Amino acid sequence: MTEATIAQNRRARHDYEILARFEAGIVLTGSEIKSVRDHKVQLQGSYARIKDGEILLVGAHIAPYANAGYASHDPTRDRKLLLHKKEIRRIAQMVEEKGLTLIPLSMYFKRGRAKVELGVGRGLKRYDKREMLKRRDQERALAEAVRRRA
Repeated sequence: MTEATIAQNRRARHDYEILARFEAGIVLTGSEIKSVRDHKVQLQGSYARIKDGEILLVGAHIAPYANAGYASHDPTRDRKLLLHKKEIRRIAQMVEEKGLTLIPLSMYFKRGRAKVELGVGRGLKRYDKREMLKRRDQERALAEAVRRRA
């Protein structure tokens, strides 16, 4: 079971506190999967939403494939994500809570199929980010002191 990471949404991990993670398949056209295999994917600024009992990936940019010819695709079209109905209901329940958002964290290949890791997250305020950075610096300093002592 090899996993090859295609793209990561690092901004999401900085701007949101991730409460739950889900793995979803993604419906792609022929030229889109070729671009994905070339790592021409941008997840920054994208999000997922629930519409008519389906989850759609909105705002993800998959660059047009250079050798597609006439069969090219729209780079920012909404793409359907594949999850079990039970998972979709659970996600819908979580997202209905105040302030929770569904964001793609990464895209990768698993057994030759493109997958998207979704995160249900709560947006961080500026002071939360400062607190997190301060805590991370303290932990780093503590680890450094332990390492020097040993």
